[in-house]
Amino acid sequence: MITSHHNTKLKEVRRLLSRPRGQRAAGRFVAEGEDLLAAADAAGWPALERLVAGVDVEPEVLAHVSGLASGTRALAVYEERWLDAPAGPLCVALWGVRDPGNVGTILRSAHAFGAASVAIGPDTADPYGPRAVRASMGAIFAVPVARVGDVAALPAPAVALDAGAGEPLRGSGPARPATLVIGAEREGLAPEVVRACERAARIPIAAGDSLNAAMAATVALYEWTRDDG
Repeated sequence: MITSHHNTKLKEVRRLLSRPRGQRAAGRFVAEGEDLLAAADAAGWPALERLVAGVDVEPEVLAHVSGLASGTRALAVYEERWLDAPAGPLCVALWGVRDPGNVGTILRSAHAFGAASVAIGPDTADPYGPRAVRASMGAIFAVPVARVGDVAALPAPAVALDAGAGEPLRGSGPARPATLVIGAEREGLAPEVVRACERAARIPIAAGDSLNAAMAATVALYEWTRDDG
């Protein structure tokens, strides 16, 4: 049983949990908490290393290395998985979504509404970063992710979610393919990104300028997959 804070395995876990936002970590990431580890097991993701308090490591030692305010009773290290290209028929693309909590929440929503993949565009937070993994509530193990640098690489048609332009987003039923392109939390999508998409759409709201990126993605996914027929 590990009893020292200076253990090599714990140093690696600490490094993965404390890396600066956006910094890649040699293809590995940490999931904390029994629920996340159960989600990984259910999705068939083998752990490179699994540490359980009272079994593999002293509880207070594991709590010290944990990124959770309340500590953790279990964590594991996994290999990142990336698709060569985003998959359809329904894809969500994130362009400049810098907040990792929003990225994780969008992954959760993508899983809930049956998206085939989430595309990680330029200036978007790492979906395998600690905050994004926690916010995904296990969806990171269920929804494939891919890196993209150009709208042309997205499954067509690409639909830009633009609060200031486009027709109101309406339900189209689960059979209709598309990539819903979500922009930055404050700035939204850049004009050149909107122009590169096949169409623009907006979520009609009663007040305010726009919705939070994760909220907008969730509403858009609900509306896009809603079938009134």
